[in-house]
Amino acid sequence: AGFVFRNMCMPGDTPGFRPHPGRESQWAFPGAERFHPGLTTHLGQGHFETPDQWLTRLKADTVLGFFGYSESFEGAGRVENFYEELDAFITHTLSQKYSGEKAPRLVLVSPIAYEDLSRKLDLPDGKAENGRLGLYADAMKRVAKDRGVGYVDLFTPTKKLFASKASDYTINGFALNDRGYREVSAILAKEIYGAKGVKNNARRERVYDAVVDKEWYWKNDYRVMNGVHVFGRRYNPYGNDNYPGELRKIRQMTDLRIKAIHEIASGERIPEVDDSQTDQLAEIPTNYNRPIEFLDEEEALARFNVPDGYKLELFASEKEFPDLGSPMQMAFDNKGRLWVAVMPSYPHYKPGDEKPNDKLLIFEDTDGDGRADKQTVFADGLHIPIGFELASEGVYVATQPNLSLLIDDDGDDRADREEILVHGFDSHDTHHSISSFCADPSGAIYMAEGRFLHSQVETPYGTERCTDGGVWRWDPKNWKLTRHMQTDFSNPWGIAFDDWGQMFLADASGGQNWWGSGLSAKAPHGYEIEKVAQFTTHRVRPTSGAEFISSRHFPDEIQGDFLINNTIGFLGTKQHTMRDDKDGGFTGELRLDLITSSDPNYRPCDLEFAPDGSLYIVDWHNPLIGHMQHSARDPNRDIKHGRIYRLTYPSRPLVTPAKIDGASIEELLSNLEEPEYRTRYRTRRELRGRDANEVIKAIRKWLANLDKTEVDYSRALIEGLWVTWGLNEVDQDLLEEALESDDFRVRAAAVKALRYNFNKVNRAKGLLVNAASDSHPRVRLEAFVSSTWLDDDVKAAVAIETLKHPVVSWMEPNFNTLMLTDAAMLKDAIAKSGIDSSKNENLQALAAGSLKFDMSKYKKSANVPLTNLTAKDLARFKRGKEVYERDGYCATCHAENGKGAIKDIYPPLVDSEWVKDDDDRLIKLVLKGLTGKIEVGGKVYDPANGVPPMTAFEGLLNDEEVADVLTYVRIAFGDRKALSRTISPEQVAKVREETKDKVGYYTVEELLKEHPF
Repeated sequence: AGFVFRNMCMPGDTPGFRPHPGRESQWAFPGAERFHPGLTTHLGQGHFETPDQWLTRLKADTVLGFFGYSESFEGAGRVENFYEELDAFITHTLSQKYSGEKAPRLVLVSPIAYEDLSRKLDLPDGKAENGRLGLYADAMKRVAKDRGVGYVDLFTPTKKLFASKASDYTINGFALNDRGYREVSAILAKEIYGAKGVKNNARRERVYDAVVDKEWYWKNDYRVMNGVHVFGRRYNPYGNDNYPGELRKIRQMTDLRIKAIHEIASGERIPEVDDSQTDQLAEIPTNYNRPIEFLDEEEALARFNVPDGYKLELFASEKEFPDLGSPMQMAFDNKGRLWVAVMPSYPHYKPGDEKPNDKLLIFEDTDGDGRADKQTVFADGLHIPIGFELASEGVYVATQPNLSLLIDDDGDDRADREEILVHGFDSHDTHHSISSFCADPSGAIYMAEGRFLHSQVETPYGTERCTDGGVWRWDPKNWKLTRHMQTDFSNPWGIAFDDWGQMFLADASGGQNWWGSGLSAKAPHGYEIEKVAQFTTHRVRPTSGAEFISSRHFPDEIQGDFLINNTIGFLGTKQHTMRDDKDGGFTGELRLDLITSSDPNYRPCDLEFAPDGSLYIVDWHNPLIGHMQHSARDPNRDIKHGRIYRLTYPSRPLVTPAKIDGASIEELLSNLEEPEYRTRYRTRRELRGRDANEVIKAIRKWLANLDKTEVDYSRALIEGLWVTWGLNEVDQDLLEEALESDDFRVRAAAVKALRYNFNKVNRAKGLLVNAASDSHPRVRLEAFVSSTWLDDDVKAAVAIETLKHPVVSWMEPNFNTLMLTDAAMLKDAIAKSGIDSSKNENLQALAAGSLKFDMSKYKKSANVPLTNLTAKDLARFKRGKEVYERDGYCATCHAENGKGAIKDIYPPLVDSEWVKDDDDRLIKLVLKGLTGKIEVGGKVYDPANGVPPMTAFEGLLNDEEVADVLTYVRIAFGDRKALSRTISPEQVAKVREETKDKVGYYTVEELLKEHPF
């Protein structure tokens, strides 16, 4: 009686490695870094408590250490390192007095065995996995015996249990299902506490429900969503207003539920938890002073502009469908219905409110008038479902920090259960967490992840980690999760595939757009692949959602154009041309502004072509979206409004929707000949749910009967190959035919299929090496990037072959990445190959282990004169430049060149009187922020036109940092002749003290009254 359990486990954590983005150190005890030399990259910032601090505040008297699974993938050669790390962990733990009285009781718990599910799922059979797990479990047993601490062996009994094959005990070989948890919990209870079994099963279920409830509140403390504002780098300037109180309250709520668990377990009663006993949270005032007006349908439509020939209409709004508050992502299903994720709980749960009730909604236009008239709630009770993707087996959805599958067992359009597939995706910043779900041609799901995060996700193949931004690829067929891209992203928020399976990524905060293959070599932990060039030449930010035009309903000349939304300043959708560049990549120019609105509440965040060829746009519709300018609890953050618009081109007929749901296999294959990408996308999704043998037989017949003079056979061929890949039975004949196609786009697409099916394809290594010598650079790049994810012998052979041919720009950063980890291996491989490298400069460098491409030619020059500066001022200038260019700081809005990131929205700093004039005025507006109509260089910047307030940096920068950045701004953009006009930390400290009682932003009028020009 009186037991209190706290689950502090996180996927990928080891005895010494416990990363958290809200903490400066990722090490659980001093010296732990020596055990993980490859995991030293960490960008954590904030005041999140250390493991010792948590355990001390919780007064832990027993510590259970569950380790070994993630570590086991390091192999037999690292077992003793694991032993030594555990030994150091034991030494540190036993030196602590978390309870305040004595050292804690310490019990090490081995990993469970790996269950063989290969008879029914495309997963490892567990033989190699159990070989490694046995070694690591034995190391735990040895160190526990040597140090005299407790040890629970879960490996041996679960291996025996799994061998019985009486039932499945895991969902994927290593993650327990409900039956498995029941079995393992009984073993744990007996081994740790001597329990003899469950005495009252009915009470057990009630206790279980109460524990689940308590755990929800505990996790919203220990792993609170949006922690970047609670205790991370964005705590200031607003987090100190509300989060200390919120943390106190949720801990009180958790304590009440712990008390309820004990009462239920003792049989006293089934209590009602009364949260009114907890603290009342303070009201947070708004600093958003502009009047807010939500326009009705006619007024809102009048604020839009579209090019001649187009028509924009409202499909659905919060007026007819009150559930449509805060819509975020959408997708059309195989029946032609529109699914929308809404998240009124954004940015995250507030203690004391009802539990989050975000939803997945289905909208239908039953009478064909272009307007929604029916809504179905597929799932509710979600929390920040910021990304989802439909599949034949259910709906994949972000349920932070998880990737879950929602399943409708009885076909009534209502989710009956949720299966948590993998967890450990970081939700430290909820608008940076996994989002923008989009499936590739095989059905694998790509998910974007932004800055400030440190994800660790355990899979059947080991732990995958991503730091500070990237793209994930999740393959439902085999549970493989890969860190597909890791480079210098800010907050990617749009993923789109073209007709040939090429992936493109839109980086919201930076407003830059990237081609995936040029940035997707396998990279070491924390390393960011260097960039060559974005594929769009016109930049807006922040963006959300991306799509290629593929609809006969739209004009012929714009097919294949790239569309992207923008949500601040320019409110609408930009349209860019796309074309191949000489190095195998892509480029293009701004063609036109497809949609613009002057309604400041319009926030387009996703777009997709419908089955009839029209374009749908989701409007989050919120007046207040800033994260640094306003409190997360600002009462003007709207949760009730949301709209969906539909763009058509009336002079051209709509597309007759293809039959997909309920269609025969032959009808579905015929759909693959349709011009519309989304028709083929949804058709492939339908085919992935059909019988594989029947589909593959039909594909061969379909392709054989095609009249190659009447259809685009190249596209039909690759579509057929993709369908077999999506069924997890890639057709070797189709693959080889595609690799020999006359169309380089087909060959490049086939290389991707080869990469992800490498171990299932005959002569795979030879096929990939042959692709590395292709006449087209895109094919060679795909082959090389693919090889970086494969075994050393394949990497070496492909790298050597690639270097025999011209190395184009997109290959260079990927080669540099490979050399970080494999230089010695490649040097040895070329020596053994017998190749004469003397006539090839790159092969010579490879043979010397020194191959390195200079990426500086792709970086923009700062172009700032640094002459006539003293050493002291030059040092301050350089430090100020670093501050200025930090993500989310000055350059984000004012641009690296000081001319403003978005014309007419962000005032320029270059030659600005606000920069060159009064020191105190300049310091005040940086410390306190500035709001209101401002004139710069003779031009007026008006909040009514979408100009946001200037962020207050008082809590973000110290005196020296403010002095440094203002010195940089002065010299770089403002007063280049009067270089003595630097700002000192003493000046900043003086102004900070004088204005300490000033609350909120300065208005322009207030500041000019104090410091007139």
